[in-house]
Amino acid sequence: MQPILYAEDEENDVLFLRLAFRDAGIANPLRVVNDGQQAIDYLSGWGPFSDRDLYPLPVLVLLDMKMPGKSGLEVLKWIRMTPAVCVLPVIMLTSSSTESDIHRAYIQGANGYLSKPGNPEQLLAMVKSIKDYWLNQNLAAATADKET
Repeated sequence: MQPILYAEDEENDVLFLRLAFRDAGIANPLRVVNDGQQAIDYLSGWGPFSDRDLYPLPVLVLLDMKMPGKSGLEVLKWIRMTPAVCVLPVIMLTSSSTESDIHRAYIQGANGYLSKPGNPEQLLAMVKSIKDYWLNQNLAAATADKET
């Protein structure tokens, strides 16, 4: 089963999302990277992520806006410019709800923009929505693995 890649530098956000994924019954493994460059390395299959059997391309990418190194917007721009992964669904999952951040994310090619909820019940409801639409109903385009 293809994983979901989550680029997030806050440990508590990762913990709460993992719990919500478990409670929502999402079987896809959640692969976590701590900064934007690691997200690019994972998607490129570079360095420690070079084994595609251990680190397959994800079915969905969740990006935080503000991370060390490369921001979520920089990663999103890289994804949309990289033929091997340019069709991956990308959702910005961030605490920023400013109109300019939302606008920039959609201009860069985000498929969705979600504000991190403040409590576990709202987070679970959001994760169930992700599961229902992005994992169950949405028909994703095939990605081209540049090593094949």
